[in-house]
Formats: sequence, structure tokens, C-alpha cells
Amino acid sequence: MQNKFYFTGSFSNIYKKSSKFSEVTSQILYGEKFKILSKTKNWIKIKSSFDNYTGYIQNKNYSKEFKANYKVSSLKANIYKKPNIKTNIFLSFGSKLSVKETNKNFARIDKNKWIKKKDIKKINYKENNFIKIFKKFLNIKYIWGGKNYRGIDCSALLQIFYYYNNKFFPRDTKDQIKYLKANIKRNYQKGDIIFWKGHVAMCLNSKQLIHAYGPEKKVLIMPIIKTIRRIENTAKLKVKKIAKIKI
Repeated sequence: MQNKFYFTGSFSNIYKKSSKFSEVTSQILYGEKFKILSKTKNWIKIKSSFDNYTGYIQNKNYSKEFKANYKVSSLKANIYKKPNIKTNIFLSFGSKLSVKETNKNFARIDKNKWIKKKDIKKINYKENNFIKIFKKFLNIKYIWGGKNYRGIDCSALLQIFYYYNNKFFPRDTKDQIKYLKANIKRNYQKGDIIFWKGHVAMCLNSKQLIHAYGPEKKVLIMPIIKTIRRIENTAKLKVKKIAKIKI
């Protein structure tokens, strides 16, 4: 099967099986590259080129012709039919774009699709400030399998930093914990990643962490020690590993 397709919808759920009633395991963003593994009239089984994640999306909204040269740098970016004529379509942070032309304030990404230049960066732009990226998602709803402005889960919050910077990083916590080397035990510091079985959080400094936390139903900042105790008391889970964000 052809292995160079690009998703051209705003975003889509990736399902475990070819049914909308199946479990949502992740999402695919605008401009994300994938390979088609199999195809029916209504569904395609895909493998993401970024992280080799597999699952099913509906058989629509994708293209062979796409050259990513920009990416969305704001939490969500409005799409315009023409400069200054808004639509009700938004693209999420990290979406890859194929910009065809620009004017003073706007960039055209497709026919009748314009985006504000202030909402985008060149594709090779690197954002080393991981805290800036995580904080974009503060108070965004916790959604299992989500990775956009409408909802995100804990592992996607970490992965999106790497995706934005064009670096490979696994999608699921169980794979992330294997991928990163453990740090020697010490006091918590900025950039530490704390792993539990099925959960991950990132340290903003020596006292606070940020995570997409199911029990609170959103992305929020919490005290590190208090959070560790809460998870141990409520979920009976202890910290499995402490790693460091690689920039």
C-alpha cells in the first residue's frame, strides 16, 4: 500500500477497531503523515509515520500531495475562508501545514483555507521551552486518547512536545517509560518526568508538576509530593520511574 498520505481534516479519532463504538486510542492531526495498511469503503487502517502507532480512521480527509513547511504554534488556530472571513474550523497545536502563499497577516494552506501568520512557525522551528508548551494546555479537558485543544490525555501532553519539535517519542505511557533512561534518585527538578503504571506527569520546578489528570478531568498544576501521595492512596500506585525531558 502507498505509504505517503497526509491527514487533511481538522483532527480525527484513531479507533482500536473499524467502528465508532470502538475504543479511541489516539488522534491524528492535520498534516500528519501515515501509511495505509488496509482499506474498506468506510475505514482505513493506518500506521503513523511519526510514532508507528496503528489504528483505524474513517476513509476520508487525506491527500498524497502535501509538503509540510509550517506548523501551528498556538493552542488552536482559526481557519479563514478568505483573509478576515472566519470559518468554524480550528487546527490544533502541532498540526503540520503546507503553506502555498502568504500576505502581510495570513498564509494560505489550501483552496479557501487561510490561517493567521501569528499562529504558525516554520516547520524546523524548535521550541526548547517545554513548560511553555505544557502550559498551553492548562485547563484543557482530560480525554482518553485525546491530543488536541478539545481534550488530551497524560501521555499525549508529553508526546506533543516532541511531535512539535519533529522528534520521535512513543504515544503510550507503557512505551514512554521504556524509552527514557531513569535518573539517579534525587530531589525533583524542573524537567523531571514522573511515571506511574498508566500515568505520567512533568515537573515544572522542584515543587510543582503538570499533568492531564483523569480524576480532576483536566490538565492542571499540582504539588509534586501531594500528587504522589494522592495517587498512591487512591489508585494504589507507586512511582515506577523518574526520567528527564530531552530537549
